[in-house]
Amino acid sequence: MMPPMTSSPFRISQIDRIGAVPAAAWDACANPAPAVFSGAGGERFNPFLTHAFLDALETSKCVGGRTGWLPAHVLVETAEGKLAACAPAYFKTHSMGEYVFDHALAEAFERVGGRYYPKLQVAAPFSPVPGRRLLVASDAPAGAREALVLGLRSLREKSGVSSLHVTFPDEADWNFLGECGLSLRKGQQFHFFNRGYKTFEDFLETLASRKRKAIRKERAEALASGLKIEWITGADLTEAHWDAFFAFYMDTGARKWGRPYLTREFFSKLGAALADRVLLVLAMRDGRPIAGALNLIGDDALYGRNWGALEHHPCLHFELCYYQAIDFAIARGLSRVEAGAQGEHKLSRGYEAVPTFSAHEFADPRLAAAAADFFAREARAVDSMIEDYADAAPFKKGS
Repeated sequence: MMPPMTSSPFRISQIDRIGAVPAAAWDACANPAPAVFSGAGGERFNPFLTHAFLDALETSKCVGGRTGWLPAHVLVETAEGKLAACAPAYFKTHSMGEYVFDHALAEAFERVGGRYYPKLQVAAPFSPVPGRRLLVASDAPAGAREALVLGLRSLREKSGVSSLHVTFPDEADWNFLGECGLSLRKGQQFHFFNRGYKTFEDFLETLASRKRKAIRKERAEALASGLKIEWITGADLTEAHWDAFFAFYMDTGARKWGRPYLTREFFSKLGAALADRVLLVLAMRDGRPIAGALNLIGDDALYGRNWGALEHHPCLHFELCYYQAIDFAIARGLSRVEAGAQGEHKLSRGYEAVPTFSAHEFADPRLAAAAADFFAREARAVDSMIEDYADAAPFKKGS
């Protein structure tokens, strides 16, 4: 634990478990009310930043221990002891579960004798979800955000780790971190934008005829064997639902990553703490769930996270993860669906390419220079790719 440091009028400290902070104090910074609109999307509530979500990860042993994610949250308090700002931070001994890939940097640095791990990561673990990362209360005194960055940098320096990484900040935090001297990096995801649609058919009418027909065909094919779709949220969530979903998650995770990140206990804790923010989309055959997709619900967005299936059905992944998410967002009046990292196949299904961001600081000047050069070249390629994706979007011309 980093000893407290004073940056008048603030006290900066670091804790190794989020349970050491009262939930109300953390959440007043993470999702302040009245809302702090800092990003272009205007997110009012992000469930991945809540005390409940982060605590569920810790108490279910998804992070901590030997996971390679060691909590090191940074706090900024006023002279009166009120939490003014905070950041969810972790010492990392690997680069898994981040979705902003730095393996090439790690390998290059270690080839010349450097030690890349451990590093300091500011993130919502296992969640490639853009949002605020410099969490500042709406009534915080001026300078709280600057003090938070100072605290993160001080923790990197005092701990002797190679680097500081802030992954998936919103654009406002990203720009601020750049002003503070961190190297800026761009990535890209696919999001669906709800442009006032009343129904899924309204959305389909904005697509070119060929794309519209292809989606209708996929949706029919996904359910051709008589599968039924259920939305489960809030008080309707049961342990039986989590048992079923965990089986799906483990099957997919074991094939995709080798070792799934989330424990069975995590899902129970998530359901207990954030039931009204959870949406399980289940495919049912003869009353039994055979596949499912987990989403979290913000005030503005639906966040698709994990999916799995015990039976193979053509196009079922598209139906559960993309089309049902669109249906739900339209029904709830949400402005967008964020369906996770990567996935060029989302483009033809009405999702649009958007930039994502990260910011980085390296202790070694050689690595810092190499990374800055790489990030600059990568950003130009990302910008060009997003333009190309926009040209290839499935929408009617002029819509």
